[in-house]
Amino acid sequence: MKPDRLIQTIALVVLAACLVIGEAMLPSILARSERHSLRYTNVAVEGAPPIVTLGTAIGALRGGIVTWLWIRVHLMQEQGLYFEVMSDAELITRLQPRFPQVWAFHGHNMAYNISVATHTVEERWEWVNAGIRLVRDEGLRHNPNDIVLYKELAFWLAHKIDGYSDDANLYYKERFAREWHQVLGTPPEDDADRIAWIRRIAEAPGTLAAVEERVPGTADLADRLDARLGAYEQRFRTVLGRQLLTDVAMWQAVRAQSEIARRLGYEDEFRARSPFFNMLDELLGDPSQQAQWEALLAHVRKRVLIDEYNMDPVLMYEFTRDLGPIDWRHPQAHALYWSRRGAEWGKGRLGSDDIYKILNTDRMQIQALQALARSGRISFDPFSTGVPGRFPEPRFIDSIESLFEELYVKYYDVRGGGGETFITFLQNFLGSSVREWYRSGEIEKAQSLLDRLDELFGRGALVQHNEYALPLDVFVKNQTFGEYDRQPHIAPSDISASLRYGFRIGIGRNRPEVYREALAFARQVTDYFKG
Repeated sequence: MKPDRLIQTIALVVLAACLVIGEAMLPSILARSERHSLRYTNVAVEGAPPIVTLGTAIGALRGGIVTWLWIRVHLMQEQGLYFEVMSDAELITRLQPRFPQVWAFHGHNMAYNISVATHTVEERWEWVNAGIRLVRDEGLRHNPNDIVLYKELAFWLAHKIDGYSDDANLYYKERFAREWHQVLGTPPEDDADRIAWIRRIAEAPGTLAAVEERVPGTADLADRLDARLGAYEQRFRTVLGRQLLTDVAMWQAVRAQSEIARRLGYEDEFRARSPFFNMLDELLGDPSQQAQWEALLAHVRKRVLIDEYNMDPVLMYEFTRDLGPIDWRHPQAHALYWSRRGAEWGKGRLGSDDIYKILNTDRMQIQALQALARSGRISFDPFSTGVPGRFPEPRFIDSIESLFEELYVKYYDVRGGGGETFITFLQNFLGSSVREWYRSGEIEKAQSLLDRLDELFGRGALVQHNEYALPLDVFVKNQTFGEYDRQPHIAPSDISASLRYGFRIGIGRNRPEVYREALAFARQVTDYFKG
């Protein structure tokens, strides 16, 4: 054998041996990289998205281009050229999709800067929603372990939509509730029913074939929908998608859920004027297809959550099971979801110097729970153009106390922002919860929370005092009217919330003592301001 041929043969043997050894080692390398968060995604089988491939193809030139564009973006932002910033920021996200700062910058620019430069609330909402969608649906798909992106997204939902700093915030709340009412429908009231409701979506099969295996006849129902809806409406590019959920929500509102629709006779009007409604009513009202409809809608909701909203239905179920009766029509429910998910997914990629990033994300969790305790019960009529009703949901109080204990231990040694800040939070929150229970006429629950305050921060504290040893009505009066002196504008909303709760519980559930207490509180506040 010639020397060249021998060298080639040896090289081929070595190459084959290296391939075999590399293939054998690959699973353990991937497992270790996932375990230590060394990949930009924790799911090794996903591979790189197409956008990453596009950016990588430019090679070393990409870095220089991105740096130049990033400088241009900052200069234009300083000049207030927010619309001009859009094209360069979008180009950066295409060239460098794993650059989380630009996703956050781009989304904030749309939600905060460009939105307020528009002239109508509809335009504002489109830009705010576009900024949220950009980070949620695209940025986090390419940077699923970046904790700052999660915190930013949670903050926008809590501050921009659920807050009151934007003049159009009431419109945002209505549009957000409407969108998620269409996606998931009205949640059950009972805790166990609500957990089972979201669990059905989480455990729904991911493909139509799997749905058919579980509930025979579902594929036939899907074919009927495709034939009838697809032929009837051009908007149905894909029948099993978001538009189907929107139309089902409309049908349910007309048939059963909407008091406005019932009083105005919308069902008769729809039957007389809308062949589409009649066709949908025929399909949805078929009693022999109810099991198939339930299975199909659970499947469609799951696919829409995953594909369009980048949300994990299993996590949504776990959070509802572990934290309380989450109503996903509330913006703070989503702030809670993204901050909690970010704290878990992002912690493995941060060093000890990044503890404050985790701390700020965890703070978003407990602040979102606090907001849900104060206004997490949603009343929404799809035919109303007003703001959805928002009422206290005290079932979150226990979850807040439990999360406080977890975070207090977690950040006990963090300098300047650790456990002591959470102590202050819990003390203030329990105090406000005593007032809210009392306002609602739930005297026993208010007294139990006051006793808990006294145990933790009063006579049971290391440095004992009698601040919480007062009679319940005296404590509430001191706390409430002291707050009204500083913020008198909250008194009308307190009275309104108290009377609504008293009517719903006292009259609706035959507890007249709750209604009487609500009236007494309203009179007390009114007399205070008159005096």
